[in-house]
Amino acid sequence: MANALVVVAQGIEEMETVIIYDLLIRAGIEVTLASVTGRQVEASRGLKMVANVDLNQVIDEAFDIIICPGGLPGAEYLRDNALLKNLLINQHNQQKWLAAICASPAVVLAHHGILDNSQATGYPSSEEQIPNYIDEDVVVDGHVITSKGPGTAMVFALKIIQLLMGEVQAKEVAATALIKM
Repeated sequence: MANALVVVAQGIEEMETVIIYDLLIRAGIEVTLASVTGRQVEASRGLKMVANVDLNQVIDEAFDIIICPGGLPGAEYLRDNALLKNLLINQHNQQKWLAAICASPAVVLAHHGILDNSQATGYPSSEEQIPNYIDEDVVVDGHVITSKGPGTAMVFALKIIQLLMGEVQAKEVAATALIKM
């Protein structure tokens, strides 16, 4: 079974977090929701979520993919967390899947040099912060998956499912959730 780490913080984008989490679970992926700012998180528009764990509880675990939702100031908290930085750099150096959406491609991945040699996308106002910005909803370059924002969260999550579990599983999840692919 594939496993995913979705990292959250105060001010994270709730639509992105919930859609990614939900669709990955539907695909049969084991998802750990870990927080860098305490287990109870208030998202960018006031939704309160409870993470499964604090990030420091899973730093020794291996994940098939690490996913950073966007939103501000959530992405900034992700960027500034030393434990997460080390996890992301290690995952990147091992050529294992990394994914970020909205503000996180620029604020988190680009900030830590992960996008220096990768084409990527992100929230449109972050174009200048992403070295090789591509104006597409989802961009996959090597082991890095990026996406624009809340409105692209479903296609982003389905792309993650496709890459981890295969095209058939992604189509099944899309069909049961009534998402057109």
